[in-house]
Amino acid sequence: MQRKLLDILACPIDKHYPLGLLEFSLREGDVIVDGVLTCSECGRYYPIIDEIPVMLPDNLRNRKEDLGFLERWSSKLPDGVVHGGKPWSL
Repeated sequence: MQRKLLDILACPIDKHYPLGLLEFSLREGDVIVDGVLTCSECGRYYPIIDEIPVMLPDNLRNRKEDLGFLERWSSKLPDGVVHGGKPWSL
């Protein structure tokens, strides 16, 4: 995901802007390969996986994929996301 996309992304649930960003791995040219976007209003998180932000409504999200993401990055994620994030947490 290009960092400049943060200027236009908002939470798809409550339309809150701006979203928080945590970067886990980067590529040259300011490209975020893995990370997470967070909404401070509703407590949702949106994984960035292989440069793609997964910003789907709750009913379209893949629970298994989200839980795998949380397990993989739990040491780098805030406790609020790991144990209290929406739609799922560990």
